[in-house]
Amino acid sequence: MLFWYAVYTASRAEKKIKQRLDEAGIENYLPLRTEIRIWTDRKKKIQLPLISGYIFVHISPENILKVLNIPGVVTFLKEKAVPVSIPDIQMHRLQMMVEHAFDEVEFVASPVNVGDTVRVKQGNLEGLIGELVEMRGKYKIAIRLQYFGCALTTIPVSWVEKLTE
Repeated sequence: MLFWYAVYTASRAEKKIKQRLDEAGIENYLPLRTEIRIWTDRKKKIQLPLISGYIFVHISPENILKVLNIPGVVTFLKEKAVPVSIPDIQMHRLQMMVEHAFDEVEFVASPVNVGDTVRVKQGNLEGLIGELVEMRGKYKIAIRLQYFGCALTTIPVSWVEKLTE
């Protein structure tokens, strides 16, 4: 019987490990997202892993050692020192979302909710503190101005972190 497992990879080696797993005949899934990188002289679309440092493999438990012997594979996601399988339905939903979503899919390890006070972790607004709001299906950071209302800008949820109160 085959199960899905998350495999932790060497830093920035996800695509290379996917290639090696493909060559070894091991079914795998590397969800990717598109990002536009801007240099002074050009813009370029690049494909980056949705979940940095991980690739998913669909194997029987007997093939765990075979995967661990692939160069660049560090370890399996484990619980109590045992590789944990990911339910098929969750992997199916992830694949469906990544392959068919209208907008770019973001992945956030620590979930933030609408109404949370958040800090921007990267980009031109790094350090800005505001409130996470949702308008017309987009996440925005809101800065409230007493007596005036609030200023809003769209921001990727992966760029913010929840502030503890």
